[in-house]
Amino acid sequence: MKEKLLIVEDQFIEADYLRQMLLKAGYEVTGIARSVPQAMEMLSLQKPDLVLVDIFLRGPQTGIDLAGKLMEENIPFVYLSANSNEEVLNAAKATQPYGFIVKPFREKDLLVTLQIARYRYEHNRNTLYSQEAELRKGLKSISLMTANKLAMLTGFARVFQPVIPFDYLQLLVNVPGLSNHGMGLLRTGFDEYQLISAAELKVISGGPVTAYGLPANNVDDNEFYNAGAFKQHCLTHDFDRLLAGCFGLASSLPLQDPAAQTGFSLQFYSRLPEAYHHEHPLLLGHLVNDIRKCIRQLLAPGQPVDGNAAKPAAYTGADTVRGFEGIVGRSHLLLNVFDQVSRVAPAGTSVLVLGESGTGKEKIAKAIHELSGRREGPFVKINCAALPATLIESELFGHERGAFTGAVDTRVGKFEQADGGTIFLDEVGDMPIELQVKFLRVLQEKEIERLGGRQTIKIDVRIIAATNKNLEKEVAEGRFRLDLYYRLNVFPVTLPALRDRAGDIPALAYFFMNHYNHKAGTKISTISDEVLGRLMDYAWPGNIRELEHLIERSVLMARGTVIDEIDLPGQAGATGITGKLMDKMKTIHENERDYIIAVLKKCKGRIWGPGAAAEILNLPPTTLKSRMHKLGIRKEYIA
Repeated sequence: MKEKLLIVEDQFIEADYLRQMLLKAGYEVTGIARSVPQAMEMLSLQKPDLVLVDIFLRGPQTGIDLAGKLMEENIPFVYLSANSNEEVLNAAKATQPYGFIVKPFREKDLLVTLQIARYRYEHNRNTLYSQEAELRKGLKSISLMTANKLAMLTGFARVFQPVIPFDYLQLLVNVPGLSNHGMGLLRTGFDEYQLISAAELKVISGGPVTAYGLPANNVDDNEFYNAGAFKQHCLTHDFDRLLAGCFGLASSLPLQDPAAQTGFSLQFYSRLPEAYHHEHPLLLGHLVNDIRKCIRQLLAPGQPVDGNAAKPAAYTGADTVRGFEGIVGRSHLLLNVFDQVSRVAPAGTSVLVLGESGTGKEKIAKAIHELSGRREGPFVKINCAALPATLIESELFGHERGAFTGAVDTRVGKFEQADGGTIFLDEVGDMPIELQVKFLRVLQEKEIERLGGRQTIKIDVRIIAATNKNLEKEVAEGRFRLDLYYRLNVFPVTLPALRDRAGDIPALAYFFMNHYNHKAGTKISTISDEVLGRLMDYAWPGNIRELEHLIERSVLMARGTVIDEIDLPGQAGATGITGKLMDKMKTIHENERDYIIAVLKKCKGRIWGPGAAAEILNLPPTTLKSRMHKLGIRKEYIA
């Protein structure tokens, strides 16, 4: 059966040329529209399988306006454009197109782009079906559990985290005769969660909690609240405002059970401002009955609340998550990266890793490879910025003997070396514009041709690209091809700068201290509180790489077993532990950190038991450990 395509293009000659190419390739063209109103009229008469839409059209409305309506009707589309500025590109990206063709283009470019768009559309649809099936399976297994409530609730969280990410999960159940029966679950690590009771929330918030749970009118509907919408929502919903203040939450996704007597309210919260999208409430809506069964089992009589099995693991300061060896930290921004990598690694799709220099893009690329089905294959790295423009093509695709002066032997390129595995193209934003066309065709056609060669070579390679440049700005200024950007940007992963995850700095500092201790044969045992404070206050323009080099130098320069001096760039005269205090007011978090450290020292590092730190601070031990994690406090060096 022929696929039906609608062309939305206001240039008659270009539209007719497109129509002839599509008819020749076996497609059925349902019509040619020259404006958005005309396109909407044609869509009402016949729904196409895909729409080719130019961005700039006749009339006040653009192709981007039409794309919003296509999204609502779940019709895939591909943009056509000769050029665009950064503002237009951002608006186009927000509509989630399935491809982008830059004019002028070859017939083969058009047909391959359409094939990829159709594949991506089917893949996205199948992914939603498989996610729903996996969630149903996971929820069914939880509803059959007989473990304690914390273990069941943690299992519930682990089922949803890969599909609907969250940092805090709030559950309220309408139990007859029991008002506001609720519980919260705080994410404390990659696969670690802590139950937050009403008493714990009261201590954390530092004030009274008048209603633990979501009141019946707290959820207006089953939509989501991102960024500004969440802030507006909090103005009229006290409990959400309380949670947002306690845990730094910035978005929410509620689910209101329609059952009148024994229904529930479930709310996912994230510290990311744009965590949720339109597919999430649809997915939750399909799973209401399965979630209700889980909750009934969770509240079954005789279920204990606590249990040792699901308590968060002790903080070791330099721990790493399985599959992410060498990547240290527990900040919500880094955990979000782990979630994204865990989702995309098995899929085999192309990944674009974005982030400033020194944030660890190569380590993330390696983790994607190790967590994928290609882990037994090669992992080939190439830095596009480190090679002269005249050599990049030979490095990537190889060359035959005599292809150019100095080519005395046949050379196998990086793509051939990576066959069956993964190729990591670092600093892809520095690839010469003339090479980008060939690279795009390799991505689309899965074949290469050596320099000086006459035959094509089929390859099976996964592409992971990385750059510290703003590719949208590069596209707008003509240094990067728009169609290549959209082909690479299938699944972007953005790494946070170190200054945005300052809570991870103590763990990273100890990780590097232990590494260079072993390497240099020194016996440094700890880092002073003042040095850690200065490290956390510094802006880190060089990110993790800069921190690593600084700790390496400090290990070599330390006079005893403690790093109590550090020479930060732009800060005159490093001072020791007995030096003068920094001339600035401390933040609330710094004061809290100092107070907890003082209590821990008084208790000789003990957290649990009579007279221990948790009892003195009037905190549950699990809550105290969570605060220590967040503030970067290590019990070991305090003791």
